[in-house]
Amino acid sequence: MRAYAPTGKPPTMPAPRLKCLGLLFLAAAPLATALPLQAAGSAPLSADDIAWLRRASFGLDSATVERYHELGRTRFLDEQLAGGDDPLPPAVAPLINSYEVYNTSPAKLIADYRDEAKKVKEVDAADANAKEMAKKDFQKYRRDLYKQSAEVELLRAIYGQNQLKEQMVWFWLNHFNIYAPKAAVGLFATDYEENDIRPHALGKFKDLVMATLESPAMQLYLDNAHNVRGKTNENYARELMELHTLGVHAGYTQQDVQQLSLILTGAGIVPQRKDNVIDGIDGNFLNPRAGVVRNGLFVFLPGRHDYSTKQFLGHTIKGSGFDEIDQAVDLIVHQPACAQFISHQLAAYFISDDPPPALVNAMAETFQRTDGDIAAVLRTMFLSKYATTGSGKKFKDPMQFVVSAMRMSYDGKPITDADPLVNWLNQMAEPMYGHITPDGYPSDSTSWSSSGQMAKRFDVARAIGSGRNRLFANADGDVQRADPPMLNSALFQQTLQPTLSTATRDALTKANTPVEWNTFLLSSPDFNYR
Repeated sequence: MRAYAPTGKPPTMPAPRLKCLGLLFLAAAPLATALPLQAAGSAPLSADDIAWLRRASFGLDSATVERYHELGRTRFLDEQLAGGDDPLPPAVAPLINSYEVYNTSPAKLIADYRDEAKKVKEVDAADANAKEMAKKDFQKYRRDLYKQSAEVELLRAIYGQNQLKEQMVWFWLNHFNIYAPKAAVGLFATDYEENDIRPHALGKFKDLVMATLESPAMQLYLDNAHNVRGKTNENYARELMELHTLGVHAGYTQQDVQQLSLILTGAGIVPQRKDNVIDGIDGNFLNPRAGVVRNGLFVFLPGRHDYSTKQFLGHTIKGSGFDEIDQAVDLIVHQPACAQFISHQLAAYFISDDPPPALVNAMAETFQRTDGDIAAVLRTMFLSKYATTGSGKKFKDPMQFVVSAMRMSYDGKPITDADPLVNWLNQMAEPMYGHITPDGYPSDSTSWSSSGQMAKRFDVARAIGSGRNRLFANADGDVQRADPPMLNSALFQQTLQPTLSTATRDALTKANTPVEWNTFLLSSPDFNYR
């Protein structure tokens, strides 16, 4: 296991003082010149362009604005929707590659995890101090793995070039929520994000549903790994319809839930212990056997499956093993209710807490016409008149706030320690993989705009805007003195500045230091709404 970055407190550093009026600071701060945002002779982005780009991305940075300038809205959108390969951002690839959860297979993570847990059991119970120390070491080991998984996703979101895809990864992670602290779910969090969500984030919805269904993280979180013939568990069957695909008001019945749970019997995870052989499968070997299906650590065991004929959503599904699952998911995703539900969820995330019915209907029509093509549905939404006007503003959730603040403040500059990012999300009550119930975090403005939330957000804005944080700690955990980031840059002046409200402009003129100016901007309504 790699040595994780120490978490000691950074040294206290005095805030630099600017001995002139805040108004002069606002007007005279030097422009960032590393990246010219606007090509010579080209028109500046309109307020509508900026509003659209702030919704299509997590937040503005120079590279994104330049690309939009080069391509224009439609070509830019089509490039983002094309998806394709998604390599690690070069700026932070070395950091992400150093994480155990990223460079270790799920099977190896499980084996290592069991070895660590075994160490605790092997400590003599009579030695209370040694036992307590062993438990603390194991808890730290688990926390470090969790932090690594959270940091992988945060770093991807901040530095990823395909910002629309990065938003969709976050959207689907929340939509198909898992809770890392439950049992061994956290061991699979990065695998879930990288290999189940990310490859299908802009693809066919059915493929995405099947990928999440076959994820060890989902199988453990919603207990389907324990759903077997004669002892069914309905947890996953219920949430698969209620939260993942159809919505609670789709008209399905409790009998449909029960029948789906029977269809899902036998789906689970390959046992990892060599002495635990089930249906010819152990941790290292799969005996060929009719009806067994395996994909990574996911396995369908025919000996655990209920082969009775099922009546599901008005259709008869004959007992046939794993094919029943494929048939059931196909039935679900082709329900008109599925198209409406997913379209509404997407529009509520990107456009408005109460999205226009005309927009949702147009998106749902695209969903049905294209057999659940997520990219096509997004294209309908982002090229509609509602993408920037007439639909109100969306208040950023903590994830969107942290990522957009980092993108604006550091504009592609690579950090060396991502621990603060995780801590900031924890402070704002949206820890990555930390929502205990399967409904995921809310996306409506009311849930994230309370006075308590805003007080925390102001603290985080000050931490990001001050430069006095651990983002640039070295391998030994030492924090070097850092100047506050220059937010009053070309990026700001060509994008956000023209759209600022009078209240925000007045607040910025009262800033006495660059740190105050940065804090006022990042905590302003203009920045926190998109």
